[in-house]
Amino acid sequence: MIEQTLRTISKTELLCQLYTDEEKNTFWINIYNAYYQLLAGRINTQTKRIFSKKQINIAQISFSLDAIEHGILRKYRWKKSFGYLPNPFASLLIRKLAVKEIDYRIHFALNCGAKSCPPIAFYTLEKLDKQLDDAMYSFLFSETTLDRENKTITTSKLLHWYQGDFGSLKGVKNTLKNVLQVEITSHKLKFNSYSWETQLENYA
Repeated sequence: MIEQTLRTISKTELLCQLYTDEEKNTFWINIYNAYYQLLAGRINTQTKRIFSKKQINIAQISFSLDAIEHGILRKYRWKKSFGYLPNPFASLLIRKLAVKEIDYRIHFALNCGAKSCPPIAFYTLEKLDKQLDDAMYSFLFSETTLDRENKTITTSKLLHWYQGDFGSLKGVKNTLKNVLQVEITSHKLKFNSYSWETQLENYA
């Protein structure tokens, strides 16, 4: 029923209703998380096709999970550029739908069905800022360890893969410093191994 409703809205309506970055982030985070769970039952989750295949029909337009995450929510960043390079081949529609500014907190909200992913929550426009903050604090506290003796801080591999979204590795350290309320300027930054073991229906 919901899939049918999303399929039949017009492209004009989609563009008009998703005008601000807050509206875009709320809508597309929920779409990404919901559709991954749906697609996991239709496609082998061990293949990359689940991310690249255009199987999400909204406003009679076919989207892939990658198009939603890297095209719209990450302002058409090149997937393998650590967040530093735009994708020059992004379509005009993706550019229109994309956020104006990347909110790095989306990385603590998107769930791709892996064990190391953040849990799934339902995001609302009215509470989006607090919800993203809560997701960030919860995830980083659970994924980060501080070794004062060896002056290292170890956190999720997500922050390495998308370091450009945080404004560089220095930005990653500043985020950890602000969230954890610890002085880590002289600490070496390390990253946990990422578990791709499938874990569906991981709800917050």
